[in-house]
Amino acid sequence: MSVKIIKDFSEKAKAEPELGEKLKACLKIKELLALAKEFGFEIDEVSLYPPNEPQFTEDQLSERLVKALLRA
Repeated sequence: MSVKIIKDFSEKAKAEPELGEKLKACLKIKELLALAKEFGFEIDEVSLYPPNEPQFTEDQLSERLVKALLRA
């Protein structure tokens, strides 16, 4: 269920430029989780990490979070 919530949050961030900018500004997982919660998305942190399929794209995240979540 949490992966669907992450995907929904990611899609909302793609659709809303203001949210997308705030997401890109997040440098820590806790900031990303707080932002998601602010917009009504309760994300389980463990669901963000591999081996789960990434729900964000590189252009949505800060360089630091790309390294943490996408293993780029």
